[in-house]
Amino acid sequence: MSHSWVRALSSRKRHYGVGILHRSISSSSGSCCSHFSKVNNENNPLFTVSFRSLFNNANIINGNTLIPPDLKCCPLAPRWHLYRGYGSVVQQKMPELVSGSGEDVTSSDLEQLDFCSDDGGTDKKVKVVYEKPIDFTKIDTNLLPTVIIVGRPNVGKSALYNRLIRRREALVYNTPDDHVTRDIREGIAKLGDLRFKVLDSAGLETEAASGSILQRTTSMTANVLARTQFAVFLIDVRAGLHPLDLDVGKWFRKHAPGIKPIVAMNKSESLCDGVGSISDAADEARMLGFGDPIAISAETGLGMAALHDALQPLIEDYMLQVLNNNCDQDNGYGPSHVDDVAGEVDESKLPLQLAIIGRPNVGKSTLLNTLLQEERVLVGPEVGLTRDSVRTQFQYEGRTIYLVDTAGWLQRTGLEKGPSSLSVMQSRKNLMRAQVVALVLDAEEVVKARRSMTHAEVVIARRAVEEGRGLVVIVNKMDLLKGKPNSTLFDKVMEAVPLEIQTVIPQITGIPVVFTSALEGRGRIAVMRQVIDTYEKWCSRLSTSRLNRWLRKVMSRHSWKDQAAQPKIKYFTQVKARPPTFVAFTSGKTQLSETDLRFLTKSLKEDFDLGGIPIRIMQRSVPRKGGGNRSKSTPSAGRMAERSLSDKRTADV
Repeated sequence: MSHSWVRALSSRKRHYGVGILHRSISSSSGSCCSHFSKVNNENNPLFTVSFRSLFNNANIINGNTLIPPDLKCCPLAPRWHLYRGYGSVVQQKMPELVSGSGEDVTSSDLEQLDFCSDDGGTDKKVKVVYEKPIDFTKIDTNLLPTVIIVGRPNVGKSALYNRLIRRREALVYNTPDDHVTRDIREGIAKLGDLRFKVLDSAGLETEAASGSILQRTTSMTANVLARTQFAVFLIDVRAGLHPLDLDVGKWFRKHAPGIKPIVAMNKSESLCDGVGSISDAADEARMLGFGDPIAISAETGLGMAALHDALQPLIEDYMLQVLNNNCDQDNGYGPSHVDDVAGEVDESKLPLQLAIIGRPNVGKSTLLNTLLQEERVLVGPEVGLTRDSVRTQFQYEGRTIYLVDTAGWLQRTGLEKGPSSLSVMQSRKNLMRAQVVALVLDAEEVVKARRSMTHAEVVIARRAVEEGRGLVVIVNKMDLLKGKPNSTLFDKVMEAVPLEIQTVIPQITGIPVVFTSALEGRGRIAVMRQVIDTYEKWCSRLSTSRLNRWLRKVMSRHSWKDQAAQPKIKYFTQVKARPPTFVAFTSGKTQLSETDLRFLTKSLKEDFDLGGIPIRIMQRSVPRKGGGNRSKSTPSAGRMAERSLSDKRTADV
């Protein structure tokens, strides 16, 4: 099936007098106006095209043409991208048009051409060739290059990471005798017009003892280097060239021989105050053998323009190669990739924010590695090994999931100092940002304590419910119960834990409980199914007509103590999802009691299968006839209902 977009434009202009998107071509502004102009004579066609100016910005190679980048502001740009192969068709059928003669060709001439559609045409397949400059905002993030920040401990790698992503996500703390970062953090850097994936790594100590935390973090960084394209080698200019910097340089040459890092001298603001000389520090940094260094300051933003100039040619050349190699497929570049059909978005299909929380050393990081099926974060027997809340993205059955592994400090006791106190605050913040919370319990601790949840875990679970988050309980380390002398412990734990959890968390019913062994990789599918099921319930919406039919049935089976004082609910409707929030409109001044609200909540969960998520019910009074036009809104019973409409933290992050 073939189309002629020029005929379509001319027909639209003749009928409606306007161009694409109901905007007159003559009102267009910007650089694209030099390519398209409206002729004053009404009998003339819609526009004329100067192929000299048009194809000077296009790269025609072997009958293939590049989309001129300066036409993106034009109303014709969407159509241009959808039919981006027309340049080669013009060259094949009317070569005199692109010979550079500069003659103006009207739409009547172009109507002689027929262009191929994506669903199969008669002309040969057109290959698009991209060239600089590149608009990184229109590129799929999965295609962006990766830049890793490496260096010895305490040189400011996490501060530079926060500067590049423009958020304070990585923990930054001055620890000269220790290191703060232990896991690899990933984010999208925004440096001027550049966009790339940036990795924050742990400090490298090549001579660390075997089996130590530093040795394990160094091995993890070496594994991550295999999937990176560029690197920034950070040194502390105030300390000069440290012997560890030379060791890191040798280590980098050994593990990444194909990557030439950009040497950045951090904390250079001190040299700008007259202490030392930047040129002397640069001469010393050249001893690393990686070329001329760049003076920057991650804390103040000094030297970010120089870092941009150093990275720009490398990243643009890489992106041109990726885009041109993938041009036969949908490479995620251009408006055709982002222009979706207008319509209502299914909230249950939006990316899912999942946070793994729990006490220290219950297997949260091991569970994250099991879900991702890769060694993404550092694990070990040490208590409190995780400090940063590591956020990673992965796909599960076509759904995007953002998974966050939090530190084990969830209650501030006043005894934590340094990075530990920062970890507490960061864990609470990620609890607020999550949509579904996975609370991890230790099966061995459950057996020892003879109870399912400690006081701290109950507080965590109730906090998640009060914030309106979906809750999934995961009992980890079930493999340790199989080797116990009493073989019935395994079955007893599986039977007792769900009942006790329902007792200590009465706010919501039907909390899903999954029994796993993250070390052995068991229970991964069960965990993901329960998480997705809880998320879909959390995003569910019920129509008003369905709710009111349900209300008539449920009110008839409720036993009212005083029929005269029975509140009359006019109608029942859902006002929002995530979590589901309902409003009951009652007549007169009669209020629904706590018992009535609990009855309605329980009935909603049972009849519509909404167990495991918090449900909020508000009530508003409807004035009687002749009682005035104002409807008085009454506060809802229950703490959760009071904050339902003011809770802005349920939005996606």
